[in-house]
Amino acid sequence: MRSQRGLLLGPARLCLRLLLLLGYRRRCPPLLRGLVQRWRYGKVCLRSLMYNSFGGSDTAVEAAFEPVYWLVDNVIRWFGVVFVVLVVVLTSSIVAIAYLCVLPLILQTYSVPRLCWHFFYSHWNLILIVFHYYQAITTPPGYPPQGRNDIAAVSICKKCIYPKPARTHHCSICNRMLIPVGKAWDWPPGRLGHCNRACVPPSQVCAEDGPPLPLPLTCVSPAWLNNCVGHYNHRHFFSFCFFMTLGCVYCSYGSWDLFREAYAAIEKMKQLDKNKLQAGANQTYHQTPPPTFSFRERITHKSLIYLWFLCSSVALALGALTAWHAVLISRGETSIERHINKKERRRLQARGRAFKNPYNYGCVDNWKVFLGVDTGRHWLTRVLLPSSHLPHGNGMSWDPPPCVATPSASVMAV
Repeated sequence: MRSQRGLLLGPARLCLRLLLLLGYRRRCPPLLRGLVQRWRYGKVCLRSLMYNSFGGSDTAVEAAFEPVYWLVDNVIRWFGVVFVVLVVVLTSSIVAIAYLCVLPLILQTYSVPRLCWHFFYSHWNLILIVFHYYQAITTPPGYPPQGRNDIAAVSICKKCIYPKPARTHHCSICNRMLIPVGKAWDWPPGRLGHCNRACVPPSQVCAEDGPPLPLPLTCVSPAWLNNCVGHYNHRHFFSFCFFMTLGCVYCSYGSWDLFREAYAAIEKMKQLDKNKLQAGANQTYHQTPPPTFSFRERITHKSLIYLWFLCSSVALALGALTAWHAVLISRGETSIERHINKKERRRLQARGRAFKNPYNYGCVDNWKVFLGVDTGRHWLTRVLLPSSHLPHGNGMSWDPPPCVATPSASVMAV
């Protein structure tokens, strides 16, 4: 900003110097001398109003985007209910099409063993999608307790002026602090949707402190949850994304042949309608009109095309989001911590030292901690079947759980 002001004031300053030089040599008239003095006074006032030792291009851009931030914080937060209804309606439409349009067709062509496999897999996948989505939108993410002095804090939240526990972030939509569970659920480069809380950790408070407080993983969460993602609903959110992606891939791949047939039938309908209109003027009562598709057939073909396009697009978008979250879980870091750790790794490498993430227990152990798997049987009862078990820890302390093979020292991090 200083360089820009210099470019703007440079020509004006040069002109004034020329006028001053000519004026003093030729006895500048009082009018011109008064204008010069007022210009100098105005320049001093302008500099005094615009001077800021902490200012810069970043400050100017942030100030310019303040209306956008206000719009996000005060308007878009109410879209959460609309997005939830939209998810329910779209998912219900796919299930209805599968029962009303796809099922009658495959009953005539598939063998009994193949029908049994599709029946069990599709209903298992649907049950997990419904269960984890319901848990994700109804389970409080968890907030750190306020008004207590015995909480281990690493700083003070600048927005809510409360002690900020480790890995806690402020949600600007909930206007509270949220506790992350060790992974971040904001899709790069920034927000996913709902989260306007003050700084809060991702675990629940002790039982004697009252009901669990919601603690999102970061200050952001998907708008189609209408809830923050934190310590208690972190696993349900990822499981919903994962099983929804599997379900969309299953529907898209399984209905590929039906989609091609339906698309060809739609093209044939268009051609028949076109020929019918062209022959309408020259048709006599002795000619027979071409056969047409019934209303049921038209609806079935269009529904199959709608199913394939919707499932394919959701599988691509949600699959990319799920893959990114899986990478963060494998590394034991949030998306915010990913940027912090990247800078810290570069700084230490320049000094010839190695950086180690204190919350990374290894890829396999990170997944065990995230899914709450303590024994081999838990892979079935807690991962492949609906389970509402609580995650490890409370989000206030980050001691390694018993399932970690080689625990590392617990370190507080901002």
